[in-house]
Amino acid sequence: MRDIKYVGPFRNHIKSHIELKQAIGYKYVTEARHLKRFDQFTLEKYPNANCLTKEIVLDWCSKQHHEAQANQCARASVLRQFTKYLDLMGLNAYILPKGYYPKEPQYAPYIFSTEELIHFFAQTDQCHYSSECPHRHLIMPVFFRMIYLCGLRVTETRLLTVGDVDLTTGVLSIHHSKKDNSRLVPMSNSLVERCREYSSKVHAFATSEEYYFPTLGGKSMTNTNVYHNFRRFLWRAGISHGGRGAGPRIHDFRHTYAVHCLKKWTEKGRDLAVYLPMLSTYMGHDSFQDTAYYLRLTGDVFPNIILKLQNRYPDIIPVLEGDFCETD
Repeated sequence: MRDIKYVGPFRNHIKSHIELKQAIGYKYVTEARHLKRFDQFTLEKYPNANCLTKEIVLDWCSKQHHEAQANQCARASVLRQFTKYLDLMGLNAYILPKGYYPKEPQYAPYIFSTEELIHFFAQTDQCHYSSECPHRHLIMPVFFRMIYLCGLRVTETRLLTVGDVDLTTGVLSIHHSKKDNSRLVPMSNSLVERCREYSSKVHAFATSEEYYFPTLGGKSMTNTNVYHNFRRFLWRAGISHGGRGAGPRIHDFRHTYAVHCLKKWTEKGRDLAVYLPMLSTYMGHDSFQDTAYYLRLTGDVFPNIILKLQNRYPDIIPVLEGDFCETD
C-alpha cells in the first residue's frame, strides 16, 4: 500500500503501524484502507489532535446509517489494533474495550447435500456463450468445481494464473493467500481432466502469467461477477437463497468440502488425529482450531456420527460460537 498517503494528525503513527503489520507477514490491505478513511476523518474533524482520545475513537466508530453492523465492528476492530499499537509505543490512546459493539449473529455455514451439488454443477454445464464474456460458458463449470473439489477460497480461485495450474502433476500453486500464506493443492483426477480440456480451448497460446479464469481484456474475474453467476446457477438448480447474510454463500462450498471429507473419514474409521493436520495444511488454515471447528459442524450436519466424533475427539471439538467465521 505504498501509494496511500496519510495526511492527518496521526499519519506517521498509522504508517509505522501498517509497516509493522506487513513486516510480520500480514497483507493488511483492507485495514490500510480503513485507516486511510480514519486519517481523512481526523484531518477534517480533529486536525490539531495530539493524542487519540475516547471522544475521537467513539466518534469514528459510531454506526453510520447506511452501514451494516458487521462493517461497524470491522472498523472498530481495525482502530482498536491501532490504539493498542500506540499504547505499546508509550503513547496516550483510548483503547476500545473488546466486544464494545455487539456482533451480528454468527453465520451458520450452509452445507450442500450431494444431490444439491449435482444439480448446481449440472447448471454450470448448461452455461451459455456470452459475447460480453466469451469464455464464460467454459469457465463456470471448472471454476465452481475447483472451489468445491479443492476446498479453495473464492479469491484464491479467481487469482490463479496459467502457471499456477500444473496439468502434468495435477497440482495448484496458491500464492499469497490469507495472512500471506502459500501452499500446494493436489487436484482429483477428474478435475485435472476437466482442466486439461478447458486449457486446450482457452489457453492454447497463453503465457504463464495470464489469469486462468480470465474476463474481457485478460483481467481476473471480480467477486461481484462470480457472485452473480453463483446466484443464477443456485436459482436454476432449485436451491433456495435466504437473502442477504442468510446464505448459501459461495464460501460454503469450502465448508462443504471439509465436512464431506470428515464425514467420509469418520464413516471409514480413519484416525482423524492423523487426517486433521493433513486437512489443515490442504485448506491453508492458520491454526489447527480452524480445522477442528469442522468436527463439530460435521456432527451437527450429520447427527448419526456425532457420538462417534464426541467419543473419539472430546477435547478438540469446539462449540459453534464465538468469533469464528472464515471469510475470503
